Amino acid sequence: MRKIIVITGASGGIGAALARELAKGGHKLVLAARRREELEKVAREAREAGAAAALAVTTDVTRREQVERLRDHALEEFGQIDVWVNNAGRGIGRKVLDLTDADFDEMMTVNVKSALYGMQAAVPHFQQRGSGHLINVSSFLGRVPLASFRSAYNAAKAALNTLTANLRMDLKAESPGIHVSLVMPGVVTTEFADNALGASSGSTYRPPANVANAQTPEEVAAAIAELIERPRAEIFTNPSQGEIARRYYEDIAAFEDRM
Repeated sequence: MRKIIVITGASGGIGAALARELAKGGHKLVLAARRREELEKVAREAREAGAAAALAVTTDVTRREQVERLRDHALEEFGQIDVWVNNAGRGIGRKVLDLTDADFDEMMTVNVKSALYGMQAAVPHFQQRGSGHLINVSSFLGRVPLASFRSAYNAAKAALNTLTANLRMDLKAESPGIHVSLVMPGVVTTEFADNALGASSGSTYRPPANVANAQTPEEVAAAIAELIERPRAEIFTNPSQGEIARRYYEDIAAFEDRM
C-alpha cells in the first residue's frame, strides 16, 4: 500500500538512503533537511527511482515553527500523512568531562527536541485520522556505552528512547491505531563522524564497509522500510545488537570489565 511519508534529515546518510528505498514502492515522500541543494538532489533521485512524488522542504528541525510548517506543507500538498520519520541528528566527539554547556545543549536540541517537535506536530494529525506511524531513529549507543567519546550524543539518544516508549504507552489505550517505533542503528558508514561536533579533519574514525558490525545506509534504510510495512515497538538494525544489549543489562559491571 502506497503511503505519504515525511522524513527529516533526508539530505544525506540514512535519510537519503531511506528516501531512495521507499521510492521503489511508489510512495509519496516529503523530505526535510537544512541543506537545500543536497535535499533537492535526493528528491530528484527518489522520483527517478519510482516515488509517486518527492517534495523537498528546507527545514531546520531545531525550530518548532519550521517543523510545524513542514507538517502543514505535507498536508496542503497531499491531504494526509501516514508515516513520520524523525531521523535528523548529529554526533559529538567529546568525553563527559570535556563537555561544555553549549555542547550538551546542542546535542539535546538536535537529537531530542527536534524529534519532540516532530512527535507533537505529527501525532495530533494521526489522532484525528485514527491511524499513523511515528518512527524515531535513535542509536544502539543510547542503550550500550560502546563509544564513550560520543557522551552527550549517547545521553540524548537515551532520552529519545525514553520519550518514544512513553509516547507509545500514552497512545496504547486511547489511540490503538497509531504505531510508535524506535530504530537503533549501530555503526553506519556515513559522514556522521566527520560532521560530529568537535570533530577535526582527519581525526575521526569511519569504519570501512567491510567491518563486521558496520552497516551501509542502504541496509539501515531497508530495515526501516520493512518496519513501515510491519510495525513493531523497536528494532536494532543490526541483528547482533539485540544480543549485545541483552548481555549488557544482564550484568553491566561484568560487561564493562570485559570492554
